[in-house]
Amino acid sequence: MKAVFNHIKGDRVIWIIVLLLSVVSILAVYSSVITLAYRSKSNDASYFLIKHIIILLFGFLLIFVTHNIKYTYYSRIFQIGLILSVPLLLFTMLKGVNEGSATRWLQIPGLGLTFQTSDFAKLALIVYVARTLTLLQDEMGDLKKGLINITLPIMLICGLIFPSNISTAGLLFINCIFIMFIGKASSKLILSTLGIALSGALLFILIIFAFPHINNRIATAKARIESFVKGDKSSNYQSDQAMIAISTGGTFGKGPGNSTQKNILPQASSDFIYAILVEEYGFVMAVAMVFFYLAFLFRGVRIGTRNPKTFGSLLAIGLTLSLVMQAMVNMCVAIHLLPVTGQPLPLVSMGGTSIWFSSIAVGIILSVSREGETESETEKQKGPIVATT
Repeated sequence: MKAVFNHIKGDRVIWIIVLLLSVVSILAVYSSVITLAYRSKSNDASYFLIKHIIILLFGFLLIFVTHNIKYTYYSRIFQIGLILSVPLLLFTMLKGVNEGSATRWLQIPGLGLTFQTSDFAKLALIVYVARTLTLLQDEMGDLKKGLINITLPIMLICGLIFPSNISTAGLLFINCIFIMFIGKASSKLILSTLGIALSGALLFILIIFAFPHINNRIATAKARIESFVKGDKSSNYQSDQAMIAISTGGTFGKGPGNSTQKNILPQASSDFIYAILVEEYGFVMAVAMVFFYLAFLFRGVRIGTRNPKTFGSLLAIGLTLSLVMQAMVNMCVAIHLLPVTGQPLPLVSMGGTSIWFSSIAVGIILSVSREGETESETEKQKGPIVATT
């Protein structure tokens, strides 16, 4: 056991936050899967709990393995990953598992799990953009090179995700723009990328509205936004039930397992798990969850800003922003500040590969932190430089 702890490096606060989020996840999932167990006709919530715990434990294993790999190796690994993500996304669009009018998943044979290819593509694109910005540091003024090497891959990946998962494509694009800004990309390149994306999205939406039978997700998104703006209660069923859960939670909540909305609220164990947490543990939990993710943001940005290498800095900040933005969107949906997006709460919502890819992202952030610690220890071992005459 001591040998294992000797290999646990990186930011200790992030390790603690991930552990706390995992504990919260187990409590919330066990409480909220009763309806899911009933629908599966097994009435055995313990099956889903055990499955979720195994997924979380494997997630910790992924964090442990990835954080012990030097972060610079991910530069090449995810360059290949970005290439692989294109056919994976295309195959998902054509042959993926359809659920809730969205085709986002591929079935993993023998595991009973589905693999959301956009999670893999998202991770690969963030690492790729960080790598490319690092390599082009001395050529930021070359707009053509920036458009080909940075803008084109962003448009390709986000464009392939967009038809079936608009919110993920939008968050990923915003994240890439942030990384470009932090990576000192030229204002011309950033504005050109924004212009191309906006034009492409508008063109796509116009085509879909003209031929609505091509894709149902745009129509779904349009209906959600319209009902959100108009306050149409008949169309805001999920958000209304989430608000009821949050409003009845009070200061300290109804207590573990005492949620009533978990029996009514769709996706109580995944997309709206934050509402169930607040109902059972109250305003205290609501604030605590926001604090956990903001603390994670602070530590991740701190790791990035303290890393002397451009790639390590962009990588840590980019991955941190990705996780925290997703968390904030999920919680904003639960309190009805945003229309329903279908974004899970990272490291908390019940899922499979979504937890694993979040774990890999955390592991890479910790790898950047670990390398920073190693460099500091090396400097200390060298000792002070003594001037000689």
